[in-house]
Formats: sequence, structure tokens, C-alpha cells
Amino acid sequence: MVKEEKDMGVTVSADMKWERQCIEAVKKANKMLGLIKRNFQDKSKDTVMPLYKSLVRPHLEYCCQVWSPYLSKDINLIEGVQRKAAKLIKDIKHLSYERLENLGLSRLTTRRVRSDLTQTFKIINGIDKVEESLFFEIDK
Repeated sequence: MVKEEKDMGVTVSADMKWERQCIEAVKKANKMLGLIKRNFQDKSKDTVMPLYKSLVRPHLEYCCQVWSPYLSKDINLIEGVQRKAAKLIKDIKHLSYERLENLGLSRLTTRRVRSDLTQTFKIINGIDKVEESLFFEIDK
């Protein structure tokens, strides 16, 4: 029996837990965060935020509609990358709780819910060519 299968960059385990996928996504994101830390001397918000949003966050959100983590340990692992990125910014290192808020970042959990809602809208309105009845039972 196959324990894991990787398809289109998403690792699916036989028990449908997303720990392995979360670990892989965090590894890739941390590599990109390290690249930013090593290669950019300017650690201002104006430099770090666009780099984070374009180079790091996509690794944490790729296909999240499929593998959205539900265990606290997986969620914390993923959110840790965003906290680490926020700590890079020199102007707000002294802040703790307000750090993400000052950067205009929402939690990645919130972003995944928003992504799910967007995908649902696309399916229901025929924007994505997916058989709606496979996922939804709509009273009309």
C-alpha cells in the first residue's frame, strides 16, 4: 500500500493528514526567507513585504484549497514562517502582538478561508468548469 503520493506539488498521505505537505511548504518558504535575509541589506517594510508576498507566501498557499491544514501543530508551523518574516523588518522588531497588524498582514488561516470562499463562488457561478453537484446541494 502506498503511504504517500505527490501530485502537482501536493503530497497526499493515505491517512489524509497534511503534516508532510505542511513541512514541505514550510521548508520551501523558509529557504526563500533565508535568501531574502542573506541578500538584502535593506530590511525596511517597503523592501521585505513585497519580497515576502511574492517569494515566500506563494509556497505557503499553493493549492491550499486542497490541503488546508486543520491540526493546530500544522497551522502553527505554517504561521511561524509569517511571524519569522515579520521579525526581519527592523522598524517593528520591538512589537510582538501588533507586528502582523502593522504590516497589513492577516493570518494565513484567514487567507485560506477567503481562498475557499473564492473557489466556491467560482464553482457555483460556472467560472471554474467543475460539476457543482459533486460539491454542493443547492436549494433553488
